[in-house]
Amino acid sequence: MVPDQRNTFNQNFSEHNYQQLLSELNKDFEGAIDFRVAETPVFLDADCNQQMLDTCDYIIDKIVDSNFTEQTNGAIPANKNVPNQTGHPHFLAFDFGICLNEQNNIVPQLIEMQGFASLFGYQTQLDDAMRSSYEIPGQFTAYYNGLTKTSYLQKLQSIIAGKHDPKHVVLLEIKPHTQKTRIDFYCTAAYTGIAIVCITELIKEGNTLFYKNNAGEKIEIKRIYNRIIFDELDQMPADIKEAGRLLFENLNVEWAGHPNWFYRISKYTMPLLQHPNIPTSYYVNKLASIPEDLENYVLKPLFSFAGSGVVIDVTKKDIEDLPDPANWMLQKKVNYEPIIKTPTTPAKVEIRLLYLWEQGAARPFPAINIARLSKGKMIGVRYNQNETWVGGSIAYAAVTS
Repeated sequence: MVPDQRNTFNQNFSEHNYQQLLSELNKDFEGAIDFRVAETPVFLDADCNQQMLDTCDYIIDKIVDSNFTEQTNGAIPANKNVPNQTGHPHFLAFDFGICLNEQNNIVPQLIEMQGFASLFGYQTQLDDAMRSSYEIPGQFTAYYNGLTKTSYLQKLQSIIAGKHDPKHVVLLEIKPHTQKTRIDFYCTAAYTGIAIVCITELIKEGNTLFYKNNAGEKIEIKRIYNRIIFDELDQMPADIKEAGRLLFENLNVEWAGHPNWFYRISKYTMPLLQHPNIPTSYYVNKLASIPEDLENYVLKPLFSFAGSGVVIDVTKKDIEDLPDPANWMLQKKVNYEPIIKTPTTPAKVEIRLLYLWEQGAARPFPAINIARLSKGKMIGVRYNQNETWVGGSIAYAAVTS
């Protein structure tokens, strides 16, 4: 999207440098990257970058509005409401597909959003590896809000651990060492000093939780950095689902990323928004009638993750056969533009802006980003893995004075 920089990168690219990138990413946690890493970063056009930030500001205005909680009470399933909700989410992610408008200008379109943590740890490592493997000009940065790696990690540490000694803070997940995002868990633990704990390893005494460290010592948990997606928990064997039931009890624990915000700030929120960079969306159960031009829409489950359950080529029967239409939305289809020049066919790109929200702050702030490149219908690191110049990446925007 920055033609001169794209051309320079492509001309200088070598397979040797790409292998160096992979080696750098794997040197600390060999074999932990369970997804394809793209050969290239994305160089963000300044106007497109600003459009994304402005759109996020519009959404955040809605989130901080006093009516937002009431508007989204229906987002939380009755059996998924976790006690002691925090006053605001600590983590936000906004996904934008990069498209062209009718005037042939680059425009971002919001695909979805989540009040949930993402790859806040791994993206820092990816930035380091990109810079050590390729020549990334100094004026380009993946950080926002004037942050550097040092100041970013200080903010991240503060938000994840709060006021507690990191040994009393855990990253909580389901079978964390088999998750595709485990590289992020390892990076986060290395940066912050917190422990990685499976939900089945929690010890409950009264309303207090404990875990056992590597030395077998029982340690009280005072704060949870939550990485559990309840959709995934629902698909687990009975013993794991049973272990997850304690999360719905009134526990003596703080949350960094309270689970309720996963529902409140999600695809559920999108039909409440009207903005040029946000495609029109409808709750399926509130449709007056099914649109005739379904080829221009995509059908999405409100609470799935990683693109699961999305119906790209929607039919009227798909909608009529939904057993739970209240949990689905119909969204105007966004046509990603294959805009990233590669040695073969051009690639489509999606940018995820990652926001942090400090305790007591009036608003969250943009911190870092994720880029995902694709040459197929679906965007995401699990798709079109037989292609090259696709997969997980990072985006760089030039700092302007």
